[in-house]
Amino acid sequence: MNRPVVVGVDGSPASLAAAAEAARAAARRNLPLHLLHGYLHPLGYGVPLSPYDLGLPVPSDAGQQMLERAVGELATRWPGVHIEARQLAGGPGAALVEESQRAELVVVGSRGLGGFGGLLLGSVSAQVVAHAHCPVLVVRGADGPVPERGPVLVGVDGSESAELAVRYAAEEAARREAELVLVHAEEGRHPESAGGVPPEEEPSTLLASAAAAARDGHPDLAVTARTVRARSAEQALIEASREAALMVVGTRGRGGFVGMLLGSVSQALVHHAHCSVLVAHAYDRAG
Repeated sequence: MNRPVVVGVDGSPASLAAAAEAARAAARRNLPLHLLHGYLHPLGYGVPLSPYDLGLPVPSDAGQQMLERAVGELATRWPGVHIEARQLAGGPGAALVEESQRAELVVVGSRGLGGFGGLLLGSVSAQVVAHAHCPVLVVRGADGPVPERGPVLVGVDGSESAELAVRYAAEEAARREAELVLVHAEEGRHPESAGGVPPEEEPSTLLASAAAAARDGHPDLAVTARTVRARSAEQALIEASREAALMVVGTRGRGGFVGMLLGSVSQALVHHAHCSVLVAHAYDRAG
C-alpha cells in the first residue's frame, strides 16, 4: 500500500510553500500527495460537543476553491504526482495528527494563518510536530524559495532517537543525491577535560558509528563527520543549519526528560533552524 505524503493547507504563504515541498517529496518517493484543510465550526470551536444541537459543519466554498487552486498549481509543476484534496471537520492540528497514522510523511509550514508574529512555529505545526505518528517535515520558505540543493545535516549524540534520525537523514540525502553531514556538538568541552568520557562516547567513536550506519544500504553516499564546540548544542546546530537544505532531528536526545515529547535541542531547531527541519518520529501505524 502506497501511504501518501500529507500536507496541511490553509491558504497562507507558509502552507503553500509547504504544499510545494510536499509535492517535491511525493515525487522523490513516487507516492501520492494528499492536501488537507481542517476547518472549524462557524462558531469557532471545532466540531460541537453535541452534534445533535448544531449538526456537523459543512465544508466551506472558500476552502474548496483554495484547495482546487493549490491542486491545479501543483499538478502543473509535478504532473507525475497523483494529488487528492479534501476538507476535514475539526481543528487542523488534530486532523493532521489523525491522518499521520496512515501517512508516510506529514508536511507543515512554519506558520499558518492566525500564527503569532513572534513565533517561528505556529500552534498547528507545533501540535503536529509533537504528536504525529510518522516523520514530520517543517518547511521554511514562506518568504522565499526553499533550497533544493545543499547538504542534509543531522545531529549525533549516541541516543536512540539520534540513531533513528541518522537513518532518516541518510535516506533523505540519498533521495536528494546530496551530501550527508553528521554533526556532534560539544557544549563548552575542552580537549584536556576528556579524561572522564567513556571511549564509546568519544566524538570520534560516535561519529564513526553513525557514518557506518548511514552508509549501510547507501554505500555511495557522501558522508562528512564534524565535531563543533559551542556554549550549547542548540546554538551549534542552529549555526550549522545555515549551510544546509535540510536538518534532521530526533524527538529526544540524551538527557531529555521522559515526559517531554520533543527534547530541548530538537525544539530549538524546529523553531530556529535556518533551513527546513525533518522531525524523525518513528512510524506508529493505525491498524
